[in-house]
Amino acid sequence: MEFNPKELLAQAQRASQEIQEKMRATVVEGSAGGGTVSVKMNGQKQVLSVKIDPEAVKSGDVEMLQDLITAAVNEAARKVDGAMQSSVGSMLGGMNLPGLF
Repeated sequence: MEFNPKELLAQAQRASQEIQEKMRATVVEGSAGGGTVSVKMNGQKQVLSVKIDPEAVKSGDVEMLQDLITAAVNEAARKVDGAMQSSVGSMLGGMNLPGLF
């Protein structure tokens, strides 16, 4: 097989566009405290929504609530990373890049 840099660049550009689309379309949810706090995030790591159980607010424990929100956001971010790695890995595997796979 002959190495064609122009074709490789075209493949990379198509893959980049597909990845951007997948990032926009991917939505994950992270939660903490047994669902007390849940966060929805897209593949670009933009928080789409935060839901907090009203009972958590009634307790008045602001520090605990802050910790739960932080944990839920971090879990959602880890899920985005996992989804993107899986998605990008499968796309790059199909590109037939010499020396990568």
